[in-house]
Amino acid sequence: MSSQKVLPSRMTFAATKIRLKGANTGHKLLKKKSDALTVRIRQILKQIVENKNIMGVALKEANFSLAGVYYAAGETIKYQVLQNIPNRAEARVTTNTENVAGVKIPVFEKVLPADGQVSSGKDLSGLACGGQKLDEARSTFKKALDALIVLASLQTAFVALDNAQKLTNRRVNALEYVVIPRLEETVRYIATELDELEREEFVRLKKVQAYKKVRMEEEAKVEAARLAKGGAPAPQHAPSMLDKKKGEDDLFD
Repeated sequence: MSSQKVLPSRMTFAATKIRLKGANTGHKLLKKKSDALTVRIRQILKQIVENKNIMGVALKEANFSLAGVYYAAGETIKYQVLQNIPNRAEARVTTNTENVAGVKIPVFEKVLPADGQVSSGKDLSGLACGGQKLDEARSTFKKALDALIVLASLQTAFVALDNAQKLTNRRVNALEYVVIPRLEETVRYIATELDELEREEFVRLKKVQAYKKVRMEEEAKVEAARLAKGGAPAPQHAPSMLDKKKGEDDLFD
């Protein structure tokens, strides 16, 4: 709001002060939100680094166990495994939401099938040494999958919080460097204009009082002269609005 386009009145002055107070309150709240998002982002970054290390170790163990399966049972084991795969997925991922300082972030969670039945993976246990190695590979890949779901949830939350923090910081900067300074300038402008109007009104009233005093003195002299000549005293009457207007016009001419 430009101060040159504002009507310097008391109503505008009060409304502008209310807007300035609201802008300061909003700036404080957004600053606290930005600080809360910064703290949570740092926590998530630390968790991402830790889970990436866990993910790397889990994938390495899973690949080594898979190599052990091929070494123990040969390359043909994968066709038998494919034939024993169930028609439905044993691992499903659901999405929930978590509220962080007013920002909703997705959270991925692993869930079991609806009926709670999970394949035990013992169908191939009788294949020489391949069955044992296959069970070990299955368990290691499940651990890798759990780590992958946690890492995906953390990285998705990090992206959402980072975008929210950038938007919040832009709003904080807009309030701090644009909106609040303009409102403060407008308040100062209106206060200065109102003070100037009050001074002008005070000077005008002083001049009107001085004019009335001079006029009363002149009327008293005329009345004293009339009484000295033996005339009758003039009747007292209140000055009319027309007389007041004429006196003020004579004063400011």
